[in-house]
Amino acid sequence: MLNFLVAGGLAASLVVSPVANPAASPPSEKITVEVVTVNGSGCAGDSAKVAVAPDNTAFTVTYSEFLAQVGVGAEPTDIRKNCQLSLLVHVPQGFTYAIAQVDHRGFAYLEKGAKGLQRASYYFQGDSATTYLSHAFAGPMNDDWQTTDATDVAALVFAPCGVDRNLNVNTSLRVSAGTSDVTQTTSFLTMDSTDGGVSTLYHFQWKKCV
Repeated sequence: MLNFLVAGGLAASLVVSPVANPAASPPSEKITVEVVTVNGSGCAGDSAKVAVAPDNTAFTVTYSEFLAQVGVGAEPTDIRKNCQLSLLVHVPQGFTYAIAQVDHRGFAYLEKGAKGLQRASYYFQGDSATTYLSHAFAGPMNDDWQTTDATDVAALVFAPCGVDRNLNVNTSLRVSAGTSDVTQTTSFLTMDSTDGGVSTLYHFQWKKCV
């Protein structure tokens, strides 16, 4: 198990403890997360890394082997890749948190007629998985991409106060050939780059516990 300085949480159906007004600023103490498990075809070995922003307002997951593809050179199982991270979040006493926004970034090369899909869900241990949030891509495309999953302030769901729970982050990429010629071309969708990885950034909202 590895320890990282990090924080976060997002869920659509959590048991929420009462909280006071939003904190004026993030907690001054560092938030720690123990990476309990990393599973999936998109993050084998140590290819997913986690780091925290110095001001505790965001954390980043970086992937280096997250690629789905179809066509020449691709195996049948390559059309879909996924990664599930289970993170044990430790928050300073007196605070709780929610995820206000998640930004995913990557690169897409899709032939005309091919399609891509990026999906994500976020939930705490003991709760049901949230509905997947999905973003579609259509060929022809040869460019970087970014998707954003945002939650209105009024709809934010905060973690229970005084409890450490595993935060589960499940992401997936899928590519389908559509009408493209898979005997002559290759289409792919990634969450990685030649410089070691494209980041997925999680933005926090903090509150003080009652």
